[in-house]
Amino acid sequence: MPQERDLYEILGVARSAGPDEIKSAYRRLARKHHPDVNPGDKAAEEKFKEVAAAFEVLSNPEKRKLYDELGADAQKIGFDPQKARAYREWRSARTRTGGAPFEAEGVPFDVGDLGDLFGDLFGGVRGRGARAAGPARGPDIEATIEVALRDVVFGASREIAFERPDRRQARLEVKVPKGAAEGTVIRLAGQGGAGPRGRPPGDLLLTIRLAHHPLLRVEGRDLSFDLPVTVAEAMFGAEVRVPTFEGDVQLKVPAGSQSGRKLRLRGKGLPDLHGGRGDLYALVQVVVPEAKGAEAEAAARKLSELYREDVRGGLRL
Repeated sequence: MPQERDLYEILGVARSAGPDEIKSAYRRLARKHHPDVNPGDKAAEEKFKEVAAAFEVLSNPEKRKLYDELGADAQKIGFDPQKARAYREWRSARTRTGGAPFEAEGVPFDVGDLGDLFGDLFGGVRGRGARAAGPARGPDIEATIEVALRDVVFGASREIAFERPDRRQARLEVKVPKGAAEGTVIRLAGQGGAGPRGRPPGDLLLTIRLAHHPLLRVEGRDLSFDLPVTVAEAMFGAEVRVPTFEGDVQLKVPAGSQSGRKLRLRGKGLPDLHGGRGDLYALVQVVVPEAKGAEAEAAARKLSELYREDVRGGLRL
């Protein structure tokens, strides 16, 4: 089985990195590998999911603490504090007894019994003299679910159809949590393949893929879109209507704005699972009127007289 990559290595940061450094690294890598930037590139898509999954853990203080302590095993137990405590006891007992059965709270307990608790985490562990454990449960099923940006902002319920390994069709209602990021995995316990010899079934693992939005671009938790403005609005400033997921708001366009200027709407981007939220950026795009005729030509010539320097004077190679 290939060794799982370290999450800090995936983001290219040191283990001592602070939250801002982790967020900055994630944004940089997410922009680089985003599927919209690399259409049809499966390797980039997988890299993007890997980066998103790493950020999902390292941006959460509690998950990061467990990951720092338990490594990849923390992911395999779903960052469950109760399972983490049981795992620590198991690991401590294995160290003390060399793998022999031990007592937990006065009850004889064989480490082989942990197979059902941790699934495939220990890969069929056994106590001294115990028989090898078989598969703890049925196989997991992995699938992708496409989620609209609006559902990330507000959360949603979706009905999905999928096929289990025994070729049976199944339909389930899935709750998409508010703040789910690209690459987030939703685990539906017991909805995977049937378990062997009466053991529990596996889980259904749904990886979130953000649906393309015709207006918005996604950069981590921030969103951006092009804001058309007239020549007069750009020159003299204006209050213009812009859309947000919570409804339209008025945005001030400063006088003298050029195409490409970024105007920020704080806290109007995508939320995260921990209560934070990104920003929404409007990129000014000056729209020239499609006017013809002598009157339009005269107005354009009059306007050109206002330029006090060559607009292309700084172009040099």
